[in-house]
Amino acid sequence: MQTHPNDDKEPSLYILMISVHGLIRANDMELGINADTGGQTKYVVELTKSLAQHPQVAKVDLLSRLIDDDAVDADYARAEEQLSENTRIIRLQAGPKKYIRKELLWKHLDQMVDKCLQFLRKQGQLPDFIHAYYAEFHIHNRTKTVLTKFLI
Repeated sequence: MQTHPNDDKEPSLYILMISVHGLIRANDMELGINADTGGQTKYVVELTKSLAQHPQVAKVDLLSRLIDDDAVDADYARAEEQLSENTRIIRLQAGPKKYIRKELLWKHLDQMVDKCLQFLRKQGQLPDFIHAYYAEFHIHNRTKTVLTKFLI
C-alpha cells in the first residue's frame, strides 16, 4: 500500500456507501441469478472493503435494503453484517419486504432516504462522504439536501 502524507494521523473519515438494489452480503455473493445481481454488487462490496483499508478512514458503512423473503437467503434479512473490523453492511427496511427488481424500487427511494436519515441520527455521526450507485443517485441528492438543511 502506498504511504500518504497524513498516514501518521488518527483515522477519522466516515464513508457511507449506498447500493439498495441487488443482493448484498459479505460472503458467498449470489452473482448472476438475475439482472440485479451482477458485477456491480461485487464491485460495491469490494470497493467498500478497499476504502476501509485507507489509513485516514475510520469507518465505512454500506447501506442496502433489508429483504425478508423466503425466495432468498435469510442473510439479506439481517439488519447488520460485519464486513471487516471497520466495515459493515447496514440493511434498512424500505418498500416491500420481498425482493423486487431495481426498476420497481423508484417509488420506495424516498422511504429509503427517510430510513437512512433515521439511521444517521440514531448513530449520531454524519458521513464525511456519501457514495451512491445508479438509481441510488436520487437517494444521494435527496439525502445531501436534507442533511444540509439538518445541519444548518
